[in-house]
Amino acid sequence: MRYWFGYLTAGIFAAITWVLMQFGQRFSTLVDMIYPYVIRTLQGMLAEWTSSVDFPVWQVLAVALGVLILASLVLMLILKWNPIQWAGWVLAVFSGLYMLNTMMWGLNYYAGTLAEDMRLEVASYNLEELTEATLYYRDKANDLAAQIPRDAAGNPDFADFAQLAQQAGDGFHTLTYTNHYSIFAGSVVPVKELGWADLYTSMGVTGVTFGMTGESAVNPNVPDVGLPFAMAHEMAHRMSIAPERDANFAAFLACTANSDPQFQYSGYLMAFRYCYTALTSVDAQGAVTVSQGISQQLRGDMAGYTAFFDSRVPTTSSNLASSVNDAYLKLSGEEGGMDSYAEVCDLLVNWHIQTVVLPSITVEDSPFDPYDETQVDLSGIVNAR
Repeated sequence: MRYWFGYLTAGIFAAITWVLMQFGQRFSTLVDMIYPYVIRTLQGMLAEWTSSVDFPVWQVLAVALGVLILASLVLMLILKWNPIQWAGWVLAVFSGLYMLNTMMWGLNYYAGTLAEDMRLEVASYNLEELTEATLYYRDKANDLAAQIPRDAAGNPDFADFAQLAQQAGDGFHTLTYTNHYSIFAGSVVPVKELGWADLYTSMGVTGVTFGMTGESAVNPNVPDVGLPFAMAHEMAHRMSIAPERDANFAAFLACTANSDPQFQYSGYLMAFRYCYTALTSVDAQGAVTVSQGISQQLRGDMAGYTAFFDSRVPTTSSNLASSVNDAYLKLSGEEGGMDSYAEVCDLLVNWHIQTVVLPSITVEDSPFDPYDETQVDLSGIVNAR
């Protein structure tokens, strides 16, 4: 019986995790009222603690765990431990870690959406509205493409990683204290450089947020035009904004609210990419028309961003990483899995309609004429007795 204690422990951890997820799914309103605010505070405390070192603490702990497991495997072979018993305890360790991750961050998937917290109505939209939004983001990106620093060859020449990381929280600060969105009142401790960047690049990973240490880390190999957006995306995760589409939308808002044109350009460029991709899938000819208005600088930056990943991501490792991430997202409550990243287009189009299109519709003022019955309701005077 003692050989199965590890499996029993793993089963208990898995059962607790399942209960937590079922609770989150069934009582999502209650979770939304309490959990994100508690976790946001916890993440802020952990982020302050781990910010004392430049490297991601969770990566060091992951290496230590790997070494311990390897050492235990060697001991198992030397001391002739029961391999079934050993495997059970290894399973228990990973089951326990997943349980802790669910407790300390994972239930954010069952909280309310970012759109609900911002009072942004997300409704269906037609092709014309998608096209108008795509054109809007294209034109914004075109204008900003001419404002960012470039080298002699015309390539983007952004500030270094450390400086961008220091500035990344400014947009969230504006959203919180100027635009009064309390959902963004989380930790703005600078993101860290993701270790083993080449490995993560080979898998197409731009950043990782680890709830158990409160750390947001970004792949420093990400092209300049996408780096500010990636930083804001991971910071949004640390603010308990779990769904990928919401984190992408938060990154767009934070980048465009930032006073630095480098961040603004990154935000509008990525918004245009998402909307343009969606438009291409439903109206290829319309997308061609939109693409004709892309400036030479924006076109080159987008091509460079795409080529970076196309040329550096081996198919096997990329597919494996995507499959693992897709499975994790679905298991955690993100029904769309990897597709949820692109769902930000729905938010971007509705944001454009409600904050750009509708406010621009005004009624022409005309001089007030008290004798013009079309301007003044005189029925009360006429019928007075």
